[in-house]
Amino acid sequence: MAWVIVVVFVILLLTGLFTVKQQSIAIVERFGRYLKASKAGLNFKIPLIDQIAGRVNLRVQQLDVQVETKTKDNVFVFVIVSVQYFVPAEKAVDAFYKLQNPQEQITAYVFDTVRARVPAVNLDQLFEMKDDIATAVKAELDTVMDDFGYAIVKALVTDINPDEKVKVSMNEINAAQRLREAAIQQAEADKIRVVKAAEGEAESKALQGQGIANQRKAIIEGLKESVENFSSAVNGVNSQDVMNLVMMTQYLDTIKELGMSGKNSTILIPHGPGGMTDMSDQIRNAMITAEQVNKASTKSA
Repeated sequence: MAWVIVVVFVILLLTGLFTVKQQSIAIVERFGRYLKASKAGLNFKIPLIDQIAGRVNLRVQQLDVQVETKTKDNVFVFVIVSVQYFVPAEKAVDAFYKLQNPQEQITAYVFDTVRARVPAVNLDQLFEMKDDIATAVKAELDTVMDDFGYAIVKALVTDINPDEKVKVSMNEINAAQRLREAAIQQAEADKIRVVKAAEGEAESKALQGQGIANQRKAIIEGLKESVENFSSAVNGVNSQDVMNLVMMTQYLDTIKELGMSGKNSTILIPHGPGGMTDMSDQIRNAMITAEQVNKASTKSA
């Protein structure tokens, strides 16, 4: 009989031993009443008298809450809030006995906080105030859940998901704005090219006119020098004869250049070298007439 008693005692002793894993606490009750909170390691309870009512996880946990709400501009959105929470070791008893389902409690307060703030802003503003909503959720949960033995680590607004049609409309608006900006930039570039081309053409015309003026000036000076040299070298020749000779020389040079060109579409009308005298007479008569008209205008004024 003695060995039977020893065996029973050993069995009862072994059933009284239990282990608690790291980052958890076991709640021990005696006859349905809270007795103690056993920490990680090997623990002992009185067999048949003490019972393990449950275990409390001390690790950080995350609860993702999806809230459907409406913005100020009547757009329905899904706001996803991730709440990270844990049970401090010193409040494990409160966390075990005060709340039946902590996830439902946290979800209810997240819904209340989000639906109190999102309807006050437009959809565009909602994306900008994600951090404000997350801060408000954490502040609300910190105040309430601390009394139940839970601590809030962080609250994050991880996603804002409008209706699919709304997202398509937003993308179209964004694309239209970008196309408008691109058109404005392209118009500005075209304007700059046109202005620069006009400035370049004006500068080219100015330089071309200056070149022609310098060329004519050089021709006049050359003709003047030629007339003076020819008149001093040949006696009995006046300036009119020299001009006729110079014009005749230029006429022959021009005919020579036209004849040397293999690809020429110039049409020559019947003429003769003697026309140089008539041409010079016409030029001289025109200059005399212009001078007389100028003098008459001055006199009448």
